Amino acid sequence: MVLSVPNEIKKILFYNLESCDDMNFRRRFRQSAVAFALVLPFAISAELPMNYEGEFSVGAGSGDFAPFYISSLRHGRFTQADNVQAEARLWHDMDYDRRFSFGFGFDVIGGYSSAVSYERYDRESNSWFYHSERPSMLRIQQLYGEIKYRGVFVEAGMKEHDSPILPQSLTSGDLVESGNARPIPQIRAGFWDFQNIPFTNGWMQISGEVAFGKMMDSSWWRDHYNYYSYHICENELYNYKRCYFRTKPTERLSVTFGMQAVAVFGGTNRYYRRGELILEDKYPAGIKEFFMMLLPSKDGGEGFVSGNHLGTWDIKARYAFANGSELSAYCSWLWEDGSGIGKLNGWDGLWGLGYKAKSKGLVSGAVVEYLDFTNQSGPIHFAPVDNPGTTVPDHVSGADDYYNNASHNSYAYYGQSLGTPAIMAPIYNRDGYPGFIANSLRGFHIGVEGELGGDISYRLKGGYRKAWGTSKAMLKTPIHETAVMLEANWHPATLVKGLSLNMQVELDRGTMPGNAFGALVGIKYKISRQK
Repeated sequence: MVLSVPNEIKKILFYNLESCDDMNFRRRFRQSAVAFALVLPFAISAELPMNYEGEFSVGAGSGDFAPFYISSLRHGRFTQADNVQAEARLWHDMDYDRRFSFGFGFDVIGGYSSAVSYERYDRESNSWFYHSERPSMLRIQQLYGEIKYRGVFVEAGMKEHDSPILPQSLTSGDLVESGNARPIPQIRAGFWDFQNIPFTNGWMQISGEVAFGKMMDSSWWRDHYNYYSYHICENELYNYKRCYFRTKPTERLSVTFGMQAVAVFGGTNRYYRRGELILEDKYPAGIKEFFMMLLPSKDGGEGFVSGNHLGTWDIKARYAFANGSELSAYCSWLWEDGSGIGKLNGWDGLWGLGYKAKSKGLVSGAVVEYLDFTNQSGPIHFAPVDNPGTTVPDHVSGADDYYNNASHNSYAYYGQSLGTPAIMAPIYNRDGYPGFIANSLRGFHIGVEGELGGDISYRLKGGYRKAWGTSKAMLKTPIHETAVMLEANWHPATLVKGLSLNMQVELDRGTMPGNAFGALVGIKYKISRQK
């Protein structure tokens, strides 16, 4: 198969991105995406199985933001209280039964959302004022290409990724890569599924992947920051790595265990104190730093371990009953440094039980989860490098302050948590503070889904969360929230194949970030065309 691409489009697609500043990078990236979307489908869709999908959604709510569950784990689609949104998507899936295969996808979102007012400090007048912000009216959600050979894959672009170990449709969210925020442009490679380890006769399998990407949300941080205290970092890079082991999955009892880890590095960090820029640090991001992210080490110009590192120890045990249903128990232990890796942070993490039925029914699946992030390896953090001239040589690795970092942005993308949405993200800080203000949290969560017959399915999510602040700055009054969401889906396959109608209704009560009642209604139509 030969593609004929006009020279003008080649110039756009292969523009030297290294010479671009952040704004120019985004403009060229959008041009590349438009060219890709226009050329590729017409050039090869007639020779490949293709999927086309269109969706139109309308949401309305009583608060400033979309209710918790309606917003969560949607890859950044809905954040505001009121939304009118259209989405168009096309993709070609890889054929995993073939030794060699490839896939690609393109997804664009357009619409209008309500605005939210954020505070900002003006140093010249020594006063505060409000300014309104809302998501862009048109954006590329996904744009990627991928290839596989045997058990190995390589992927490039922006593609949505869900939790590798938790039940995505029911969980409260993975602690590392949850699918809560928009996808990050990246190159990712690894095993596309679990592979048998040689000489174990299938009793032990391995799965893993490594990714490097660029955070494209510098303008978001600039637009939402109050420019009074704390810091923001622009043009950061992103690294993700995962390694899981699994015992033989065909046995009644199978156990999966391993680690996820991420690192945010590079960029230019600016510190403000009482509205005054007091320090600017530019962190290197060369080949040396890329290797340093794979195995954290000193030093990338930050005086200690380079980059913002965090991750989880993940364990899941699954038991298959004779009737085909499954019961699983899982935990995900969050860590920020060596103390957390050594599990010196108590019960901190996500603990869950899950049920999966053999076939669709009134209850097809269910989860119950408990979240605790209150230990944080103790209340004290002391590093001699942070205290020049100290006579105390020992390092005390406490006050982990999950998802926050002194040299890099908080662990969020376009303001939404890249990890669990249960910890309130910076987008909800209307005072313009760019960090997580309430990561010392406890909560529980339930999720149930099933079929009601007549092409109607449902999903129910509910939970309670309470937070006391951070390990370094406790809130004067704890914040809390109770949220309940009911979703119904109708798939009238006998009437119109590929059509589905969806409705979500949610009630939130509390102060994370506030009381809200909202609904989201959507209609989706999908066409799958075989070769």
